Amino acid sequence: GNGIDLTGAAPLNETYIDAMRNVLRDPSLDAAFKDLVLTLPSETYIAEQLATVDPQRVHAVREAMRAQLAISLFDDWQIAYEQNHDTGAYTPDPLSSGRRALAGLALLHLCIAARTSGDAVWPGKTLQRFKDAANMTDRFNALASLVGSGHALAEPALTRFHAMFKDEPLVIDKWFSLQTGAPDRDGDVLPLVKQLMKHADFSLKNPNRARSVIFSYSNNPGAFHRMDAAGYVWWSERVCELDAINPQVAARLARSLDRWSKLVEPYRSAAREAIARIAAKPDLSKDTREVVSRALGL
Repeated sequence: GNGIDLTGAAPLNETYIDAMRNVLRDPSLDAAFKDLVLTLPSETYIAEQLATVDPQRVHAVREAMRAQLAISLFDDWQIAYEQNHDTGAYTPDPLSSGRRALAGLALLHLCIAARTSGDAVWPGKTLQRFKDAANMTDRFNALASLVGSGHALAEPALTRFHAMFKDEPLVIDKWFSLQTGAPDRDGDVLPLVKQLMKHADFSLKNPNRARSVIFSYSNNPGAFHRMDAAGYVWWSERVCELDAINPQVAARLARSLDRWSKLVEPYRSAAREAIARIAAKPDLSKDTREVVSRALGL
């Protein structure tokens, strides 16, 4: 209701863009603060502020906002990256970690801008950064920039990252969740999730691994809330499957659609149907049954 047309290609007004430019350029502000201010609220947070939720609209508008920030502030993102990216040897102090975060945010926006412009320079630099990184944070930020912008160079980087860290379970959890939590483009995340479930390193019996794929997908609104309800159907099957193995984990997953009644149609009916499908399973654990019964208001 602030007079901005959210359906247009440019949802943010010039005043806002200028304010963000001033924040990025201000030498007196620290990097961690800039990172915080220039990171848009999550789709989940935005949805929580709305009386009724159209998840695909929220997703589309937020993606348009990020693209607009990426393109409008392109020169400033380049400067922010150049000024903050090389902090030498890894140190865990707040100043360095703020600089690494801002450099990571800059890379992401430079790669997002490259999607629109067709520029090959920054994605190439990001892949190089990924290869040369002296620490995990910088390496992962570069990988996340390629994945998050949907760039073709994400593929070789993901393969290389997996080969490097295949013996470190917590890192491989992050590798899985980065992909399943990525911004959805024309429904591409769910097929990828199904593919990752067949990966040699995936096991439903491993709670961390199950979370890194299934929870990460269910917490990715633009990917989970599909017009065709395929995300809900898949989710209900996973809740039932997990319930037989680990009822605690299943009960937590079953809460993904707790706010279904706020959704607009066709999501609302489809979500309710998916919850009802779980509730209809005869041998459901007490924990999971309690969650779905409460969601349905039984």
